Amino acid sequence: MIRINGVNKFFDDFQALTHIDLEIGRGDVVVVLGPSGSGKSTLCRTINRLETIDDGSIYIDGEKLPEEGKELARLRADVGMVFQSFNLFPHLTIKDNVTLGPTKVRKMSKSDADKLAMELLERVGIANQADKYPAQLSGGQQQRVAIARALAMKPKVMLFDEPTSALDPEMVNEVLDVMTDLAREGMTMVVVTHEMGFARKAAHRILFMADGQIVEDTDPESFFTNPQTDRAKDFLGKILH
Repeated sequence: MIRINGVNKFFDDFQALTHIDLEIGRGDVVVVLGPSGSGKSTLCRTINRLETIDDGSIYIDGEKLPEEGKELARLRADVGMVFQSFNLFPHLTIKDNVTLGPTKVRKMSKSDADKLAMELLERVGIANQADKYPAQLSGGQQQRVAIARALAMKPKVMLFDEPTSALDPEMVNEVLDVMTDLAREGMTMVVVTHEMGFARKAAHRILFMADGQIVEDTDPESFFTNPQTDRAKDFLGKILH
């Protein structure tokens, strides 16, 4: 579903990503871990070209990610993204936030979009909030709206860039529960997170990054019980204790 070949990314003189080669299969749930500044979010954001790349190529479902224009917009519509901040439109109701993409981009009728929005809001557990505005919802509820909004585009891939890091601790689980359900349903997911419980429970693969490189690529059990590199051992020692 996702293929990344020889990707390098620089911010001026700083190399954020160094020769990234990666393949992610359909239905895989890949959790990206690593210390701050390791390139996790940059990697995530290159997959729908929110960050441009300096070298290499990225393919989504066999199609090369274009650099710009209508073709990029079309392919980007297949890649849902949920950010740290919820990025909801404050002047629109919850339901209207969810229907905006399907009606504007997918050209879905208003009635079909409304029906889809209510199904998705039900799925993430907040259908009863449909007529409220973002400011009337908790952070956890707003993030669940953001997930519903991304799902409304019927994406092939979902990217999550630290989706719980801006939430109060008691709101984290309600968002992780929705993500775990998505994983069980077979959604292809790339998740940048510090939530180790989610990584152990929901991931098929763990990518551990350091200094802009993928240092380990393995299953959760192997990573958490027997990390192969000193960087990973040091990271786990700090996180788990």
